[in-house]
Amino acid sequence: MTAATEELRAPSTDLTDLTGQVAVVTGASSGLGRRFAEVLAARGATVVAAARRLDLLEKLAADQDRVVPFRCDVTDEADRAALVARAEELGGVDVLVNNAGWAEALPAAEQPLDSFRRTLEIDLTALFALSVEAYASMRARGGGSIVNIASVLGMVGSAPVTQSAYGAAKGGVVTLTRHLACEWARDGVRVNAIAPGFFPSELTADMFADTSAQQWLRRNTPMGRTGRGDELDGVLLLLAGPGSSYLTGQVLAVDGGWTAR
Repeated sequence: MTAATEELRAPSTDLTDLTGQVAVVTGASSGLGRRFAEVLAARGATVVAAARRLDLLEKLAADQDRVVPFRCDVTDEADRAALVARAEELGGVDVLVNNAGWAEALPAAEQPLDSFRRTLEIDLTALFALSVEAYASMRARGGGSIVNIASVLGMVGSAPVTQSAYGAAKGGVVTLTRHLACEWARDGVRVNAIAPGFFPSELTADMFADTSAQQWLRRNTPMGRTGRGDELDGVLLLLAGPGSSYLTGQVLAVDGGWTAR
């Protein structure tokens, strides 16, 4: 056995171990964001769980020793700065999960311009601004991982789902992920994105409650079903942890084959 082969077969470190790291998760009060916070905490990270609904964050923290609740409106500049400052008090930002999001199901021709702007402000502009704040902390620590939550609707058209503003914002997240990854790679800051397909959440509650919509989703998804929350755990831990040390600028669609059609 050669030295090279011996090195390849040597036991690797735990590629999902986040012990000693500080993670920030936005939109953590419910749904996918809450699960992201729980998953990262379970792997050893101290998680600053951020959202506007502090009462729900405090309930999450009561169940998870490593979760620190923090009220934050991601569209507010002072709130974003305070969120990063809180993470700095805990040691600095190692992982940022940009999960906070908003959507309105309106036909494009009927969507008020203010509604379109609001969607972009929450889903894209605030994500960019918080990423810049976190980047400064990560660079000072020698690196880190930013995980943006995009969507398959940022990769393909949404019809007959009327989500043009949401799709435009998430399409921006997809492209922004690639640009930031290239700009920040030499500083050790990796930027990747997860593009979920159709998963149960507050944003999809109406769709999941509609029998005909469920049938349409099953019929049009190659795997014949919608996603479960736990089916995002693996890709989250991959992108957040050391297992993706040479992976940046990538958008991983977890969608049951939706974008492969």
